[in-house]
Amino acid sequence: MTEDVIEAEKKELAKQYKQLLKISYRTLSAADKKLIRSAFDVAVDAHKDQRRKSGEAYVFHPIAVAKIVASEIGLDATSIAAALLHDVVEDTEYTLSDIEQLFGETVARIVDGLTKISKMPYDGDVSLQAENFRKMLLTLNEDIRVIIIKIADRLHNMQTMDSMPDYKQVKIASETLYIYAPLAHRIGLYNIKTQLEDLGLKYTEPEVFNDILSKIKESKEEQDAYIDAFTQTIKDSLDSENLEYEIKGRPKSIFSIRRKILVQNVSFDEVYDKFAVRIIYKTDTIEAEKFIAWKIYSIVTDHFRPNPTRLRDWISSPKSTGYEALHITVMGPKGRWVEVQIRSERMNEIAEKGYAAHFKYKNKEKENDDGLEAWLNKLQDTLENSEISAIDFVEEFKLNLYAKEIFVFSPKGDLYSLPKGATALDFAFHIHTEVGLKTRGTKVNGKLTPLSHVLKSGDQVEIITSEKANPSANWLDYASTGKARSKIKSSLKEEQKTIASNGKEILARKLKSLKITLDERTVNQLVVYFKVKTSLDLFYRVGSGIIDNSQLKAFAASRSNALVSFFKNKIRKPDKPIDVDKDEISVKYDQLVFGKEEQKLDYVMAMCCNPIPGDDVFGFVTVNDGIKVHKQNCPNAIQLQSNYSYRIMPAKWIDSTQREFKAQLKISGIDAVGLVNEVTKVVSSNLHIDMKKVYFDSDDGIFNGEIIVVVKNKTILDNLVENLKKINGIDKVTRA
Repeated sequence: MTEDVIEAEKKELAKQYKQLLKISYRTLSAADKKLIRSAFDVAVDAHKDQRRKSGEAYVFHPIAVAKIVASEIGLDATSIAAALLHDVVEDTEYTLSDIEQLFGETVARIVDGLTKISKMPYDGDVSLQAENFRKMLLTLNEDIRVIIIKIADRLHNMQTMDSMPDYKQVKIASETLYIYAPLAHRIGLYNIKTQLEDLGLKYTEPEVFNDILSKIKESKEEQDAYIDAFTQTIKDSLDSENLEYEIKGRPKSIFSIRRKILVQNVSFDEVYDKFAVRIIYKTDTIEAEKFIAWKIYSIVTDHFRPNPTRLRDWISSPKSTGYEALHITVMGPKGRWVEVQIRSERMNEIAEKGYAAHFKYKNKEKENDDGLEAWLNKLQDTLENSEISAIDFVEEFKLNLYAKEIFVFSPKGDLYSLPKGATALDFAFHIHTEVGLKTRGTKVNGKLTPLSHVLKSGDQVEIITSEKANPSANWLDYASTGKARSKIKSSLKEEQKTIASNGKEILARKLKSLKITLDERTVNQLVVYFKVKTSLDLFYRVGSGIIDNSQLKAFAASRSNALVSFFKNKIRKPDKPIDVDKDEISVKYDQLVFGKEEQKLDYVMAMCCNPIPGDDVFGFVTVNDGIKVHKQNCPNAIQLQSNYSYRIMPAKWIDSTQREFKAQLKISGIDAVGLVNEVTKVVSSNLHIDMKKVYFDSDDGIFNGEIIVVVKNKTILDNLVENLKKINGIDKVTRA
């Protein structure tokens, strides 16, 4: 490398440093500047021998990330220093203790959170990016800045991907759309979210991106003329109120236009709201903001007819991200619907910078930042849940990201916000995990409702709890929020592990009676014999009665034939199955069920998407071929669901060995006082049995009855039948 190039790079570094201090959104003290200078010097020294794929000195990347953190997001000096150092520990000789010694514990902790996990062991079948994402979020309880700097890092990587090979561009862009854009949206970094989405589209669907971009450029003149016409109409009225304001157009992002084209199934020209009109006004006091916003609303609606269903008042009830504004949709010039966003300068800054603007406008940061705290607590709830794998975690987290909110009340009148589509059960978990897990029933607006009841804004919800209540697998069908689903899954896993623990003791006793010792070798043989994956699978099946005495006797018989056993072991799998020691109960999807009643019906797989066990699917009732099963993301799914919704059947894969089923028992005999009490006592004293219906009819001393129960397997049902027959007066018990 020539002296001239090195000299040019040095000059550029000095320029970048000055720029970094100049563009900082916050006012930096002398101590702040000293901290940033030290971090800058360490970053330059640490990365001095590194180059990016483009040939540029690597240190320009952390500087660019620090500039995004300082200017676009508006974080403090500690964050700017951490952004400058974010790759130092991972890529250079510096250690975390070096960083702590030089810059203190806070910067070191943030840098540690930002250090990628390439050196960490992880399961081969789990996405490294998802595991990385989880580790990043785990640091949130200590410092929100970790995640914000990570988003800035991703934004700069997306802006400088041109020199990467195509397959890497697509992979990084897909991860960005999957994880980082929704995350930026949820934190309230709307500008960065828009950039991430547009850049994600640029690399995943370049032709679509370039096509929409060129059309936006072509229509810019028309858009400017439209905003002028809109402004002229209301200008005199606004001026007569002596308001200081600015009206400007905000073009919708390429990504959101693309989404509208897909969802509404229209062409670019048919997307009417390609831009919004934004009215930003000045006010001397925060108290006057709301009054002026509604005054502007009144002026706009005097001139243009509003759509009453499209009024969004985020001033009275700010979004959980802190976003405040008044949104209305009006019939603008040329008879076109146009969205109008009314914001004060303060609200606009919060929308642009997210929570950083809160710090500027509020002195008591800790006391006033309730929204962010509440959101972090929600995240932490999910994070502390060790039962969820990294991929599940990302899926659960994504559930809540783009959800629109509804507002519901507790019986005492407290207001709670939930994602749109949340059920009464979701509300129970939203109040507290323990309330959710002990929910017995729910009342909405004073009436008893099913747990699956979908809530609407304004509902008053009361949760009825019981110490005896416990989640069942069906609850997963009732819950829609990430928090509720993750807590239910954890509870079910705990219950399964308890059954497995009891199963291990039962197995040891049963094997002892067959003169077999339960040791590691026997467990390995049993896992292979019963074709299960892990030892926990084996114990769970024994505990829940799926593996019964007759099957264990058959195993003992096959084992006692030493010669056959010797040859079988030679040709069979190795003695120790791969996953035998895994601490989990696996799910083997082997049956497809349809509808709310989970019926077993005949079906064929659709050739267009070829679903496999475990896929999210739905059934489509055809004219000639019966039920065809399609994947939820099948290319034909949207068309089928929109044109033939009445022929769609809900469907899902289940593990038949772990699934409960309904059984109807007919009972007859001689009537006696207290007989019904005896019957219900026998049913309720049997574990793993849920009674759904009881009916008895007596005629001249003879009675006939019917019981519907939900059981896990036939063994439990057979035991119940035997116990019922022992009751004095009962003559016959048969399955209907």
